[in-house]
Amino acid sequence: MIEYKGYIGVFEFNPDINLYHGTVINTHDMITFCGASTAELREEMQKSIEVYLEVCEEEGKAPDKPFSGTFEV
Repeated sequence: MIEYKGYIGVFEFNPDINLYHGTVINTHDMITFCGASTAELREEMQKSIEVYLEVCEEEGKAPDKPFSGTFEV
């Protein structure tokens, strides 16, 4: 599990293509990333989140805030 700006990504390794593939899990919007090493994977997650935030700003849409993982009533 990796974190950037409150967004949490999980990943798995695909030996068929020799790449890690990850997904941000604590938002409704789909944010994915991939890399050949864990360092590259972390960098690509950060880039994907930055692009997501930029696109939201360009479209005048508020980005989904990362879920905290707690439930309050």
